[in-house]
Amino acid sequence: MFKKEFFLGSGATFCLFLTIYIGSQLVTGQTAAQAEKPDLSYQISGILYTQKSAEYRALAYQAYNLARWQLDADFDKKNVKKLPKAERKRPRAIVVDIDETVLDNSPSNALGVVNNRPFNTTDWYAWSKLQSAEPVPGAVDFVNYAVAKGVKIFYISNRDEVQKADTIENLKKKGFNDVSTENVMLRVAGASPKGPRRDIVAAKYRIVLLMGDNLDDFSSAFEKTPIVARFAEADRNRDLWGKKFIVLPNAMYGTWESALYDFNNGMPESQKAERRVKALELP
Repeated sequence: MFKKEFFLGSGATFCLFLTIYIGSQLVTGQTAAQAEKPDLSYQISGILYTQKSAEYRALAYQAYNLARWQLDADFDKKNVKKLPKAERKRPRAIVVDIDETVLDNSPSNALGVVNNRPFNTTDWYAWSKLQSAEPVPGAVDFVNYAVAKGVKIFYISNRDEVQKADTIENLKKKGFNDVSTENVMLRVAGASPKGPRRDIVAAKYRIVLLMGDNLDDFSSAFEKTPIVARFAEADRNRDLWGKKFIVLPNAMYGTWESALYDFNNGMPESQKAERRVKALELP
């Protein structure tokens, strides 16, 4: 009888401690989850700058005006004579990024902030399926101007290949001419570097201009490169900005932010917040 009571009592005690332990772990887990819940409010200023500042619109128009002037200059006979003979007869092409270069996705970013949901493919695919991203100011006029002059536009984007049909329809709905499966070149199987896709274009065309909101849109030298090196590379190419390389403004997101986290986007949110504060230059 003693042994039976002992084991029954021990079993009850064990179950009690097990219940307490599991409960404590659940509470601890919830607390940790709450502690790591992302605070995306720091993105609000960048989103509002895109949506509500006339300065953003002015910068976008400025970029596309520059692009038009440089394209016209390329059609100047004097300019063509400066090119190597092998290049003179090659057809012209312009390479443009899509997101925050020709299409404005700020509503999607705003929704993420309001719902406190970091970037994820589920929300991103749902947004692209709406096919409702508006054109960046000046984008439609410039692209169609270039197409009318016989220039081929290539849209090289790190949108995923599964978004291709929706992306093409979005571009067409908003008035972009000559958009097809051939010139919309998206990311395949997670291959994010754009260099190989630019090389495919360069094999058949003379790339007159590259346009984007992220420096990865212009050169592979910027991909997963530390901040100091990115500065140095930007300085090294100083004569190309505004000529062959045209940058669109984007304060909402980009490789510039990933560089703050050493390109470890899986870093805990609390550490990311610390990195952002530590990166500030103070007087």
